[in-house]
Amino acid sequence: MYQALWISLKVLLVDVPLLALMGTFVGWVLARKDFPGKGAVSLLLQLPIVLPPSVIGLYLLLALGRLDFLRDLGFLFGFPGAALAAFVPACPIMIQSARAAFSAVDRGIEETALTMGRSRLEVFTRVTFPLAKRTLFVGLGLSSARALGDFGVTMMVAGNIPGRTQTLPLYIYGKVESLEFAQAHWAALLLVAAGVVTLWFIKILEGGANGIS
Repeated sequence: MYQALWISLKVLLVDVPLLALMGTFVGWVLARKDFPGKGAVSLLLQLPIVLPPSVIGLYLLLALGRLDFLRDLGFLFGFPGAALAAFVPACPIMIQSARAAFSAVDRGIEETALTMGRSRLEVFTRVTFPLAKRTLFVGLGLSSARALGDFGVTMMVAGNIPGRTQTLPLYIYGKVESLEFAQAHWAALLLVAAGVVTLWFIKILEGGANGIS
């Protein structure tokens, strides 16, 4: 179980910064910029939320299999593939949260800061981000939990290889398959604990620090 836990933590170490950076940037673009095909792009980016994991895994597997340099880097049935497999279905959650966060920021406040001589970077870091950060952190928490709990996409792209690509959800599956329910139970408790911590963190961000109601 410890190997599976370590691999899951490594996946988060890779995916959480990517979710924060890419999800925030894409969400900001969708909230603030108009461009041809914006509706289609937004639809495509949301598709992983509603598609079955087997469908996402299939197309990722086909796409990665066509790129020789990615195969050489060990993306298929290796740790990079596990990290990517967890990232793809989680990223739309972060994008949607970021889009909602930036759409809710009053542009008049930003324009006022610009007229006072602030640069656009200063306005973003000192005005826009502070106003949007609660929703951004909620999105990061939910998307990170989705990445941690991924099963189907990881199974198809990275396989269930102990010590290499076997994350906690895959470890649970393997133990249930071999009727080792006690070990599966302890691994499941870790994921339950992670889920509770995530929900508690979100509740605190929403102003419910006194408990979950």
